[in-house]
Amino acid sequence: MNALDDSAAAGDAAQSGAEGDRRYREMLGAGLDLLDQGVTVFDADLRMVAWNAAFLRLLEFPAELARPGVSFDDFIRYNARRGEYGPGDPEAQVAERVTRARSFQAHTTERVRPNGQVLLIRGAPLPHRGFITLYTDITEERRAQAELEEHIRVRTEALTRANAELTAAVESNKAIAAALQRSEQRLREITDAIPAAVAYFDQNWTYRYANKGYAEWFGWSAERIEGRSIREVIGQEVFDIVSPYVTRALAGERMAYEYTLTGRDGGPAHARSTLVPDFGADGQVIGCYVHSVDITEPRRTQMALSQAQKMEAIGQLTGGLAHDFNNMLTVVMGNLAALRENHPQDPLTENFVEPAMQAAHRGAELIRRLLSFARKQPLEARPVEVNELILGMSKLIRRSLPGTIAVSTESREPCLVALVDEHQLENALLNLALNARDAMPNGGELRIESSLETLSPSAAADLEVPPGPYVQIAVTDNGMGMDGSTLARVFEPFFTTKQFGMGSGLGMSMVYGFVKQSGGGVRIRSRQARGTTVALLLPWVEDTADSEVVPVGAPVSEADLAGKLVLLAEDDADVRT
Repeated sequence: MNALDDSAAAGDAAQSGAEGDRRYREMLGAGLDLLDQGVTVFDADLRMVAWNAAFLRLLEFPAELARPGVSFDDFIRYNARRGEYGPGDPEAQVAERVTRARSFQAHTTERVRPNGQVLLIRGAPLPHRGFITLYTDITEERRAQAELEEHIRVRTEALTRANAELTAAVESNKAIAAALQRSEQRLREITDAIPAAVAYFDQNWTYRYANKGYAEWFGWSAERIEGRSIREVIGQEVFDIVSPYVTRALAGERMAYEYTLTGRDGGPAHARSTLVPDFGADGQVIGCYVHSVDITEPRRTQMALSQAQKMEAIGQLTGGLAHDFNNMLTVVMGNLAALRENHPQDPLTENFVEPAMQAAHRGAELIRRLLSFARKQPLEARPVEVNELILGMSKLIRRSLPGTIAVSTESREPCLVALVDEHQLENALLNLALNARDAMPNGGELRIESSLETLSPSAAADLEVPPGPYVQIAVTDNGMGMDGSTLARVFEPFFTTKQFGMGSGLGMSMVYGFVKQSGGGVRIRSRQARGTTVALLLPWVEDTADSEVVPVGAPVSEADLAGKLVLLAEDDADVRT
């Protein structure tokens, strides 16, 4: 080939690479445009790398501003000149914000735009000193919060006036005492009926009143709460959170806050409370009214939506990257194999080629795990008898765990058939068993239970699956358990609580990706020092009479391809070679 041919070939390769880059950017942009949140990504030089349509819509930016390489200064200057940051020198405002951005620090803030729109802005640094920013419209949420606080204020003032009138009646005439007693009973019935938790405590941190909802929230009856201290009723976990607010309320300051505690089902429960000081005739605080609302379901729904969006975005990015790296590793491994075959006796092969091949195989395994999380691995879903599979796996699991851990299995149904990839399910159970082993360094008990569970519409919506019957496999340990922050990130790829070198952080994300790709869902419950239960819900096969149930461990026959013509289709020239 002459120099002219070399130049033409290089040009073709460059054009092909540019075309691939263009298609990748279009694919990434289309994925980001599906998000309701605004997204921007800037590199270390504060130049725009990626954005989506929601970002332009939420901040009313012109489309011509959004193009690769636009500087962060341009966006800030456009905002400053149209008064988004309030009065002041626009250039000073630009300089201040650009300086903060160059620190590449994580930040969360709320900004009220001139049109009244409230935006939640969250920024996080990226490798190589770039950063990603998410923009969420929380205008309606803040409006609802203000309405709720106004509702609480009106209700509290009404209760305060009613209590003052009743107290004055008692002091003025004993004959009214009976009527007051009847009124208090009626008031208790009313407060017990409202969908909120109401209580009152005095300046000695002692409860003097609690309605039925408040008492049941902490596992008490209303009669038993009166006369008991706050710490005794709500427990040390919640007391550590609320005691600073109680102190400030008894000093005369109205307080509103949210807190989380461990519910009776082992999951997190959330509440929003308001403390209203009760002033005596001399102007001193004599106690506080408490008004609490259970916000567990709204918070759970919000967290589920946020988790789904986050996992979907990570999955899309992971799948795309894994595909490209897989092609690269294919070329590397193919050339290494050819080098090893052509120079089998060369000592350099053992010293250099073999370690490179082993590293490439480890990279391929990592890619397989990433594709498993991104739900892009090929699955061979067939009807599988789950009870038989668990019994077979329990023998392997017992050999893999130390003698200090007891392994037991149980099934609530004599025959449970799930539509699933048998080998992937075995890998998932082994992954969960090894995680349980690490959570029980001093020994314990591991239980694997199978059952047929019917998901209600609400439960199915939380798992993003259709309602109906599912085969459930629950793996339970009585180890260290996890706190709320760990639970929120347990399925993220590369997230691990193990020591460096003890785990890749892909085990749970692989389990999650495999189950979701199989059309099922994963539920996890954990309490610190109590243990963890991970439940896999898989599609149930009702009628197996006409279906071929795959026996566990059955050999798979291979087709005889001798003398056959094989067609190889591959768009990557290096992989094809």
